[in-house]
Amino acid sequence: MLKPAVLEIVEAPAIWMKGKTGGKMLIPTPVMIRDIVVKIPRGKLMTSTALRERMAAGCGADISCPMTTGIFLSIAAHAAEEDRAEGKKRVMPYWRVLKEGGKLNPKFPGGCAQQAAYLEAEGFEILKGRGKDSYSVKDYAAKTIS
Repeated sequence: MLKPAVLEIVEAPAIWMKGKTGGKMLIPTPVMIRDIVVKIPRGKLMTSTALRERMAAGCGADISCPMTTGIFLSIAAHAAEEDRAEGKKRVMPYWRVLKEGGKLNPKFPGGCAQQAAYLEAEGFEILKGRGKDSYSVKDYAAKTIS
């Protein structure tokens, strides 16, 4: 993973440390997120938690900021769609990143419906739950990487 020239690691808020006291929290960059997501192979998935854990471990932190990761992942996803609109064939496969429980992300471009379409095109089965944004990938845990 590409590490920025200056890593921002801060004291982790207790609320995100799951009962532990103290700890270091990485504030990731969009480039760090992109560098991991582009390596998720076709047919595999990654949860946002696994993405945060990989970034934290790679930078010597205990956790990665969930809020910053979510914001930058969304920005990177929109940038990938801009690349696609410009005719680029290979774009960051953001649709392979799931929320916990295998859920699709309504904040991605086109919402859950577009993410579902991309995943179905790659052979994943999408389950519809209750509510307009309640979609998940069937048997996602067997297909995830960490």
